Amino acid sequence: MSQAAPARQRRWDWRAAGNFVGGSGAGVLVCAALARALGAPAGRAPTVAVALGLIIIAAGLTSVWLEIGRPLRALNVFRQPRQSWMTRESWVATALFAAGAASLWSGSTTALMAAAALGLGFLYCQGRILAAAKGIPAWREPRIVPLILATGLAEGTGLFALVAVANGPVPAWLPLALIVLPLCRGIAFQRYHKALRRSGAPTATFAVLDRAARPFLLYAVALPAALAILSFLPDPAGAWLIALAGAAAFVGGAAFKYTLVVHAAFDQGFALPHLPTRGAGLAGAATKPGWRMP
Repeated sequence: MSQAAPARQRRWDWRAAGNFVGGSGAGVLVCAALARALGAPAGRAPTVAVALGLIIIAAGLTSVWLEIGRPLRALNVFRQPRQSWMTRESWVATALFAAGAASLWSGSTTALMAAAALGLGFLYCQGRILAAAKGIPAWREPRIVPLILATGLAEGTGLFALVAVANGPVPAWLPLALIVLPLCRGIAFQRYHKALRRSGAPTATFAVLDRAARPFLLYAVALPAALAILSFLPDPAGAWLIALAGAAAFVGGAAFKYTLVVHAAFDQGFALPHLPTRGAGLAGAATKPGWRMP
């Protein structure tokens, strides 16, 4: 029976997780566009943030490229836009880099807005890549898409906070974003977790997610929000609190994505419509080893 139970997939390791962590660069681009659009005194932060966002996305794509058995065939990923969300992610990433580079070269707000919109599309594609993996119950749950969007934006906002503190001044809306977005991803995680319980998943998947839930909600949701709230107090340490909130928002989200992609990804396993018996005895009841049914 142990051979029929779900097993952890081994094809996607830390390098694949790195691609999804790289999606946080899209959140950085969205924050940079927001800072530019609001015309707030953001100093050099938007320009530095655009460069950082592009670098992080490129690092994530390079990470998953290193996982390919034959890296020189990587261009084949562009061949199936009608069928593959990986292909769509690649096409969106190409347009994103073009818009981001145009923004850096010309300082164009329009190009930056286009890069931010494409960044949202990039995050959406990443969520759909996981949802399309039908053999992995932890990924195929549809609510994983808003979870990936919410956590990517929260991580990107955290990184933008570090850039803003270093290049000052800090936009007035940033502390509020560091409160709202981590809370949004906490809600998205709770809805995802609840939906997974309704649909059923391997027992080992729930063991991993249940163990990760409390640290995630504490350090990636409550901590950044609490630090951002404290930054409103009239205290010279406010900027440092914003930086700490940003670091917690990013690190907590990256750690959760690593857990989701590497540790919680157990396959479907096998279901037996009835247990076979020797001789002329009656067959046993149906069973699905290693599963927690809804």
